Amino acid sequence: MPYYKKYKIPLIWLRRHTSSRDFMLISSAIVGSLAGLSAVVLKVFVHYLHMLLAYGNRLLDQPVWLVVFPIIGILLTVFVVQVFFNGRIGRGTANILYSISQKSSMVERDKMYSHIITSGITAGFGGSAGLESPIVVTGSAIGSNYGRSYHLNYRDRTLLLACGAAAGIAAVFNAPIAGVLFAVEVLLTDISISAFIPLIIAAVVATLCSKIILNEEILFFVEKYEFFEAGNVPFYVLLGIMAGFLSVYYTRMVHRVEDLFEPYQDKVYYRALAGGLLLGLLIMLFPPLFGEGYGSVRLLESNNAQQLLQDSWLAFFGTNEWLVLCFVGALALVKVFATTITISAGGNGGNFAPSMFVGASLGYFFSKLVNLLEISRLPVSSFSMVGMAGILSGVMHSPLTAVFLIAEITGGYTLMIPLMIVSATSYAVVKYFEPYSLDTKKLAQKGQLLTHNKDRTILRIMEIRHLIETEFQPVSPEATLGELVEIIAHSRRNLFPVVSADGKLAGIILLENVREIMFKTEKYSTVKAKELMVKPPAVVQYNDSMADVMKKFDESGAWNLPVLRDEQYLGFVSKSSIFTKYRKLLIKTTTV
Repeated sequence: MPYYKKYKIPLIWLRRHTSSRDFMLISSAIVGSLAGLSAVVLKVFVHYLHMLLAYGNRLLDQPVWLVVFPIIGILLTVFVVQVFFNGRIGRGTANILYSISQKSSMVERDKMYSHIITSGITAGFGGSAGLESPIVVTGSAIGSNYGRSYHLNYRDRTLLLACGAAAGIAAVFNAPIAGVLFAVEVLLTDISISAFIPLIIAAVVATLCSKIILNEEILFFVEKYEFFEAGNVPFYVLLGIMAGFLSVYYTRMVHRVEDLFEPYQDKVYYRALAGGLLLGLLIMLFPPLFGEGYGSVRLLESNNAQQLLQDSWLAFFGTNEWLVLCFVGALALVKVFATTITISAGGNGGNFAPSMFVGASLGYFFSKLVNLLEISRLPVSSFSMVGMAGILSGVMHSPLTAVFLIAEITGGYTLMIPLMIVSATSYAVVKYFEPYSLDTKKLAQKGQLLTHNKDRTILRIMEIRHLIETEFQPVSPEATLGELVEIIAHSRRNLFPVVSADGKLAGIILLENVREIMFKTEKYSTVKAKELMVKPPAVVQYNDSMADVMKKFDESGAWNLPVLRDEQYLGFVSKSSIFTKYRKLLIKTTTV
C-alpha cells in the first residue's frame, strides 16, 4: 500500500462514521497544524539562511554584500522556478482568489511547498519582500488539496482553503484573531457564524505549533506603554488620512513598476539580473531595505531610528534628528519600489511585511515631525505601531485584520482606539480612490474577481453544457404543414427548431404563430416549415459565459434560446433551467 494512503485510512473511516460537521472540525485542526508547521519551516529556513550569510562568515559587515546577495537570491529563485516548477508559480493572494472564483477552489499541489522554497530563498538572501503572502498561498494549497483528497464539495473545500490561509497568518505572527479575520475579510466575503469555528480551530492550532516549536513571544514589544490620550485624537485622524494617501501611492506605484517589467516576462534571467541590480542600487542607498524589514520596524518602534543610518552613506553626516527624519520619510516612499522590483524581477514574496515597514516609517515620521516642530508631544512608539495598521488597512483593504494584527503582535491592546481610528480613516480614504485592494485590482480589471460578488461567482461556476435541453423536436425546412402538425401533436413543447440536413439552425417555429393555420387542412401539403419559421431573437454559443447568456436573455426578452457550436444546432437553454441550477449552486456554495 502506498505510503500516503496509509494515513488516509483513519480519516476515511472518520468521514464515514462521523457527521459532516464533526469531520470538518477535525479537518480544520489537521489543516491548521500542517499550515502551522509549514510556517515554522519557512521561518526557520529564512532565519538560518540569513544567519549563515550575516553571521557565519561575517559577510554582511561589508556593505557590498548587501547589494550582491539580493541579486543572487533573485537569480536563484528564478532558476528554481524555471527548472522545477515549469516557470509557473502563481504569486500572491490574488492567485488564491482566482482559484476560488475560476477553479472551484482547486489549488495546484506543488503550491504546498513551492512557495516555501522560493520565498525562503528570496527573503533569506535579502530580497525586500515579506513571507506572509507565500505562507497564505501554502496554507491555502494545503487546505484545498486536503479537501480534494477526501472529495469534499466546493463549499467545504473553500472553507478548508480559508482555514489554511488563516493558519498561515496566525503562525507567522502568532496572531490567531488576525488570521481568522484575514480569511473572512479577504477570502470569504460571505460567511455565517458557524463557519468561524473551523477557522478559529485552524488558527489556534497553527499558533500553538509556532509557539511550541519556536518558543516565540510577541513580535514587537514596547516595555513601557504610553497610554492613549483623547487629546491626541486629531493627530491620529491626520495620521489615518496620510496613511490613506500613502496607501494609494503604494498601490499605484506597485502596478506601474510591474508594468515596466511586463515586456520582459519571457526573458526571465535578463529580467532577474536587471531587477536585481536595481534592487542592489536601492539597498546601497538605503541599507534598511535589505530583507523583510522587521529589524528596522523594531528600531522605529523603540525610537532608535538613528541606528538605521549605521550602514548608510549618510552616516558620514552624523545622526542629526532632522537628517534621520528625512531618511525615514524617504524609506516610506522607496520601500514600495524595492518590494515590487524584488517580486517583478522573479523573486517570491508579498506586501504584508513591506506595508508594515512603510506604516511604521510613516508613524515615526509624522510623530517625530510634530515633536520637532513643538506642535505637541506625541508618543513616537504608539504612532509607529498604529501607522502599521493604517497602511495595512489601506493596501490590503482589510481594516479589521490590520487592527487586530498590530494589537496582537505588539501586545498593544491599550492602543485599540487609535488603531481603529487610523485603520478606519485610512480605509475610507483609499476606498474613495481605489475601489479594489492591491492584490485584487488587476483581477477586477480583467473581470476575474468574482468572490466579492456572489451572483457572478455562481454564474461563473455554471456551464452551458450542463444546461442544454435536447427534447425539442427538430423540423426540416422542407417539412410540410401536415408533417409539422403531426410533430406538434406528439410534442410537449411549444417551440420547434428548424434544422437543415447539415445540422445548421435555419430558424424557429413558435406554436402561437401557427395556431391559426394549423387547422386549415387544405394547406397541409402546400405550406412548408421554412415559410413559417422566424429568426430566433438571440443565439447562444457553446463557449459563451453564463454572464453573456443572461445578458442575451435580458436583451431579447426570450425564455428559451438556441445553442450553437460552430453553427451546428445543439439544443436550447431556458431561463427555468438556469434558475433551478442557480438555486442548487447557491445552497452548495454558501459557507455555513
